[in-house]
Amino acid sequence: MVVLVGLTAQRHSDLSRITAWWRGLGSTGFVALPPPTRSRYTQSDGHEDAAELFAARGIAEGASFAYWHWQSHAAFDRSGALTGPLYLHWGGDHATVAAGLGEGPPGYQLVSGGPQGAFQLDRVTERDADGLPDPQDETGVRQFLDRIGTSRHHGSPVPLTGPEEHWLHDRLASPVELPRVAGFAAALELRAALTPDETSRLLAPWQEEYAGRLSAWPGWWPVLNALLRQEREEAWDVAAALGPAAAEILAEHPSPQALATLRAMALAGHDSAVPAWLHTYRTLHEPDPYQTARTLSDQLTDREPAQAALLAALRTAVTEHWRATHPEADRATAQAFTALTTVRLTTDDRLPRPLRVAAARAAYDQVGHVREEAAQLTGTGEAEVLAAADRYEAARDDLLAGTGPDLTAYEGALGDLWHRYRTLSPADIGWLRAQLADPATGVQGIAFCLELLHAHGEATETELLALLPRWKKELTKQYRTTYTEWRHPLVTLTCLAQDLAHPAADDLLAWWARPKPLWKTPLRLLTHLGAPDETRAAELWEFVASGGHDTGHLMTWVLLRARLDGTHPLHVAERLIGKPGIREYVLHRVLIGVADPAQPLWHYALDPRSHSWWRRAREVADDPRLSAGARAIGLKAASEHYVLRHPDQVRPPLTEGEVNEARAWLDARA
Repeated sequence: MVVLVGLTAQRHSDLSRITAWWRGLGSTGFVALPPPTRSRYTQSDGHEDAAELFAARGIAEGASFAYWHWQSHAAFDRSGALTGPLYLHWGGDHATVAAGLGEGPPGYQLVSGGPQGAFQLDRVTERDADGLPDPQDETGVRQFLDRIGTSRHHGSPVPLTGPEEHWLHDRLASPVELPRVAGFAAALELRAALTPDETSRLLAPWQEEYAGRLSAWPGWWPVLNALLRQEREEAWDVAAALGPAAAEILAEHPSPQALATLRAMALAGHDSAVPAWLHTYRTLHEPDPYQTARTLSDQLTDREPAQAALLAALRTAVTEHWRATHPEADRATAQAFTALTTVRLTTDDRLPRPLRVAAARAAYDQVGHVREEAAQLTGTGEAEVLAAADRYEAARDDLLAGTGPDLTAYEGALGDLWHRYRTLSPADIGWLRAQLADPATGVQGIAFCLELLHAHGEATETELLALLPRWKKELTKQYRTTYTEWRHPLVTLTCLAQDLAHPAADDLLAWWARPKPLWKTPLRLLTHLGAPDETRAAELWEFVASGGHDTGHLMTWVLLRARLDGTHPLHVAERLIGKPGIREYVLHRVLIGVADPAQPLWHYALDPRSHSWWRRAREVADDPRLSAGARAIGLKAASEHYVLRHPDQVRPPLTEGEVNEARAWLDARA
């Protein structure tokens, strides 16, 4: 007999019950979209799915609908059990959606978030006369903790009733089970209610069970906070073991020892400790945030991420003071003031140059918004705001000359500013070369900088020689670049070595020819772009025509063929339109990606949030050298870009003027 482990549980899981109920929904004017896949990741994706479903079924556009997306789906664990409320999003008329959803499936409760919020679906649980759950009911306990609050970032906590506080203390009676009691400890210490005995009872098993990884236990912060609040010596050993994770808690208990600990963290390179250091220094020594920032900046090295962290802390302090004096200001106005503050700090003589450089970089994509919102800022004259923007633009280029982004940042942040490097200034070239010469630059930074220099024809033997000692140990590791605008750095380095006819090219190509490691197999053919010839072109085309998984192969072939033929890659790509065996979606991406051969876009798909892809799509649509079919591909890609559909999701954010110009451009071609 075959036993399917877990099948019975899956049949009766929360997910199966909710899905069965969901598939039975639907009424006149209301549609429940099918449960999500990973492609429906955001609310915007949900609205797009609704539009496609309406078109396919002939449903009027004004119909109301409900759905959940993949981020909401995280409320289910692997067995299908709810671990938190399931957020149901919607579109259309709120009352129609509420009526269409009804009360939820039996055993669950549906709570409306109002006309501006999502519905929440969760299990029905039992509570006693004091509103307290059975301690063994995990869902009831979770709902109770959610109601009273356990986060120190969500404002002042609601006071506890006597029975509630007693119930929480009872949960921390000996013996404690650490995985179960973190929420109880947080709820109590949020109200400064952990007792010394409870603190000790939690501290010992925490240090034993999580030795060497103290921050892995979610209950660490209430214990550290209680130790500091109770002025216990153990707090400092615990803070030292936690490292920079403890910074924010230390700042909430300012003392000379806390200040010294935070300073040591910041100077050791832990940038996350910098805001806590500034806050603590201000509390103990200097209320003026500008003077404090100057003092701390002088102690930090010129390492740009540290200065950027200090700038962010200063900007937060200035904005918080402004909000305290303008309590009537809404969130949007506060955000506009923060942007204005960043612009102002760029030219503030009270700050040292490293901080002004950090401000110039942070304000780069905000100054346009500041100009648009000049008349809306509370307590600030329009002329004053515009003058600050003028001063910023006059000073920016000098401040940013020879600087660049944080190469250790999330790769999406680097992709967001790729369009700034479509042309390289002499200062840009110098900075990029300096990063490649720096042994501290990691693989991501090497990939970013080498791609830019090589694509623009600025990579030289100097860069090759700087990287050759590192390639076997560092660059032969797997590094995924599917959703970046740069290639694996060893691909680019191999292309450079071949272009320069350097002897190292033979060693590099020999490594690529070996069967292992397996991750490199799909990338080997991409190295054919270096010193191309007809034999390599034929081998690459054979792979393209085979229908194999494309990870830049067609793009490489188009660029390679253009080099061999001495023509623009757009014309090479254009000739492939309608050719059998060429997948349209890949060709369309390549056609737009090669619009500027000095900076091809290697992203695996058209990135709808990218300035670079938007600009290239427009250029293809407007290029008189191209056929009507090629221009139509560019126009379709541009019309589907988020600049027009979801401008709030484009990164960096667009100004209202940029959005209006984009819409006018499309209307003129409709």
